[in-house]
Amino acid sequence: MAVDVEERPAAPPSAEAPARPQPFRPSILGWILRLVVWAGVAWVVLVFPLGREAFEVQQYAQAVIYGIIGLSLNVLLGYVGQISLGHQAFVGIGAFTAAYAVSEQGQSVWVAVAVAAAVGGLQALILGGASLRITGLYFALVTLAYGLVAERNIFQIEELTGGGQGQPAPKPNGFESDWRYYYLCLAFLAVIMWIDWRMMRTKSGRAMLALRENPRVASTFGVNVKLLQLFAFVVSGAFAGVGGALLAFNDTFVSPETWDFNLALIFVIMTVVGGLRSRVGVVIGSAFFALIGYLLDKFTFIQDGLNAIPGAPDLTPEIAPLVIGPILLLLTLVFFPGGIGQQIRPIQRWLGGKRFDLKDRGLKEVQISDVRA
Repeated sequence: MAVDVEERPAAPPSAEAPARPQPFRPSILGWILRLVVWAGVAWVVLVFPLGREAFEVQQYAQAVIYGIIGLSLNVLLGYVGQISLGHQAFVGIGAFTAAYAVSEQGQSVWVAVAVAAAVGGLQALILGGASLRITGLYFALVTLAYGLVAERNIFQIEELTGGGQGQPAPKPNGFESDWRYYYLCLAFLAVIMWIDWRMMRTKSGRAMLALRENPRVASTFGVNVKLLQLFAFVVSGAFAGVGGALLAFNDTFVSPETWDFNLALIFVIMTVVGGLRSRVGVVIGSAFFALIGYLLDKFTFIQDGLNAIPGAPDLTPEIAPLVIGPILLLLTLVFFPGGIGQQIRPIQRWLGGKRFDLKDRGLKEVQISDVRA
């Protein structure tokens, strides 16, 4: 018995899948240009200081150390979105701890730096544990209060700080010259940047970025919000302790008058202007603020031009960061939310072998869906 079968039109031949775009690969000339730029950067960082005077090299070392301090604040402000208005306390206690360990206890500089990092992390652990349920503006006020307590009480303990006489902090053996110490600071900066990079490649690092955008959403991915905030605070304090120790040995002397709220404000401004979540941007911004006074003193025509502006205050090297900083901060928040890091991103990607795209400024917001927790 025959069964009628409905005839269906034959399916059209499948179209060929569109070819995948080939990844961009620089030409030989492109790689040569990139190598030339890399060589220029290496020359500025490694070779240029060799021909400068000792005082200038000391300023360059301070710029490198400020880069470490900026990275420490970026962990807290850039990654988890918590602002610290008392960061000078962590840096200052690290400086005094390192100076005390070397001058009073006779420890080596390497032990002193390790102790300063441990003390920085410990005080962050205690302060963060006490204020674990506080976030946002209230957390900033807690850190502000801690900075004032450190400034008016902890830094006045004569056994630790030497009181008004301060505490000597000699440079490490083998690094007594300013040039050698500069390279030592560069090595510490490289280690801190590597640790920061490795940390953000982990699941906890990606969770911190989600935590910054929306803690409630991050918690739905299984993120322990309070514990992660405390972890970031401890890492930030440890980095700040290392920066404080290096700053003490760079100056070879630590004075209680140095660590005031103005310094804490500069730390926050240089981190935001550098670009939150951009390591290179934060280092560049921090180095700039460390060198503002030196640049005005070196190139007097800049200072003369700024002082010629009607109504502008006399811009001395001491108050220059507090005058220029807020202006740069306002411009950053209005026009360049990503700071210096946003502006140099096309160059960074080009140096890494990518196509140069002037419009590539990165994501404005962290994507929560990128987190796997």
